[in-house]
Amino acid sequence: MTVARVDWIDPEIAESLRGFPDFDFSAENIPAMRGGTMFEPQSAPDIERVELTTDRGDVALSLLRLVDSADEPPVLYWMHGGGMVIGNRYMDDARLIEWCRWLGCVCVSVEYRLAPEVPYPGPLDDCQEGLRFIVEHAHELRIDPRRVGIGGRSAGGALAAGLALRCRDGANVPLAFQYLEYPMLDDRGLTVSSQLEGLPIWTRESNAFGWRSYLGDRYGTDDVPADAAPARANELSGLPSTFIGVGTADCLRDESIDFAARLCRAAVPTELHVYAGAVHGFDMFADTAVARTAARDSADWLARQFG
Repeated sequence: MTVARVDWIDPEIAESLRGFPDFDFSAENIPAMRGGTMFEPQSAPDIERVELTTDRGDVALSLLRLVDSADEPPVLYWMHGGGMVIGNRYMDDARLIEWCRWLGCVCVSVEYRLAPEVPYPGPLDDCQEGLRFIVEHAHELRIDPRRVGIGGRSAGGALAAGLALRCRDGANVPLAFQYLEYPMLDDRGLTVSSQLEGLPIWTRESNAFGWRSYLGDRYGTDDVPADAAPARANELSGLPSTFIGVGTADCLRDESIDFAARLCRAAVPTELHVYAGAVHGFDMFADTAVARTAARDSADWLARQFG
C-alpha cells in the first residue's frame, strides 16, 4: 500500500498544535505517560459524584448526576480513551459534567484494566461487568434501565462498539444507542487513512502499538473476534442507533466511515459526522470552531436519543 501524507489540518487546530507535546506510544514510554496522565476527579457544586464498585467483578465506576436530578433519568455509560494503554475513568469528567447539565442525564464512567498487562478480553469484560451492574441496580441508583446508551472515544469507542456487539449477541442488556467518537475499530491497517504519515496526537505507529497491546498474540492473525475489533464483524444488523464522529486528519477516518456505511446498509439508524481538517482528539482544542461544531452535533444527537 502506498503511504500517503496528511495534506491539510484545520488552521485553528494547527496553531493550537504549536508547542503541543508529542505522544509517542511505545512500551518504553508507557510508564512515564501513565504517570503524567493520572486524571483526578473533577467536582462542581451542581454535580453529585457517587463512586461505586461492582458486586461480582470489583470494577470501579464513577456516577455523575445533577444534584437536583429527577428520578430515573436516562444514562450514558462511558468508556475513556487512551489507546488501550493509558487513562482512567476521570479522564473525561469535564465533558460528562457538561452532558449531565445539558441533557439532564446520568453519566457513568468505567475503570477498565489497561493493556498490555491485561489484554483482550479483560478490558471489555470489565466494561460489560460495569454495564450489568448499573442495569441490575437501576432502582437503587435511581436511573432508567430502559434508556441506557453506551459511548466512548478512541479506544473507548472500540470498547463501546465491542460491548454493543456483545449486548446484541446475548448479554441480555438492551441498549438505547452507541455513541462513538473517532473510534478504534480495525486492527488490520488496511485503509488509506491508517497509513497516513505525519499525523499529530495519534500516529499510525501508535495505533499499531495500541492494537498490539490489546490483542496480544492474536494481533496480526485471523483469530481476532468481532467484539475485539468491531470492523471485523460480519453482521451489523440489530445494533442500536449509532453516532460516529471523526476528523479527516485522523488515521481512524476511513474505518469510521466504512463502519458507518455498513451500519446504514444493515438498516441501523446511523449518523456520521466527518470534520474537515480535524485531528484525532480534536475536542482537546475546545476553542476552535470545528470543536465547537462537533460538541453541538454530539449534544443534539444525544438529546434526541434520550427523548
